[in-house]
Amino acid sequence: MPGLPKKPEDSSDQASLSSEELALVMALRRGDEAAFVTLVNRYHASLVRVALTYVPDRTAAEEVAQETWLGVIQGVGRFEGRSSLKTWIFRILVNSAKTRGVRESRTIPFSTLEDPESVDELSVDPSRFLPANHNKWPHHWAIAPDSWGELDDVLASRMTREYVERAIAALPPAQREVITLRDIEGWTSEEVCEALVISESNQRVLLHRARSKVRQALADYLHTN
Repeated sequence: MPGLPKKPEDSSDQASLSSEELALVMALRRGDEAAFVTLVNRYHASLVRVALTYVPDRTAAEEVAQETWLGVIQGVGRFEGRSSLKTWIFRILVNSAKTRGVRESRTIPFSTLEDPESVDELSVDPSRFLPANHNKWPHHWAIAPDSWGELDDVLASRMTREYVERAIAALPPAQREVITLRDIEGWTSEEVCEALVISESNQRVLLHRARSKVRQALADYLHTN
């Protein structure tokens, strides 16, 4: 691997980094190929999955991931450690994937850039709730969510998992990227906010809407199968 730009060690780099991440950053700056391979083995598959929320196919997603690794090599000398190393890598991916998505004509609608809390979007069909003037249970469930029994058994079905993946793929871009990071990649809300540069309240609203839509799509699927 070609030599990496070097930067003097700085105590500011340690602010948001674990000891392992700090060691990896320093190794990358020294041109340590083993450190680079460690990161590729750890994150490449996840990079491709997240890239697929922006670009139309796996080939494009793989290319975006490769561009991301090139960006890591070229930019590690300037990495200031203000976020975790993982968050920094995925932020490079998101920026690259968005650019590629526009170029591939999978543009992100302007409406998705709005504050999701300001958009009047219902997560659940209002007909499933009792009316406000109900004499005993206003706004409570009129049609309760279906019981799925053991959820693990439901999701164990290959066909069901594929249907869930299609439901996620059909979500608006902002919702799709948040649910992918939270529920597929297992990120914390703080990591998602850092990587996508969104507020905690926005992340929460986007995740709630995404989960509600996927749950409804899955309920419809199970009801008809």
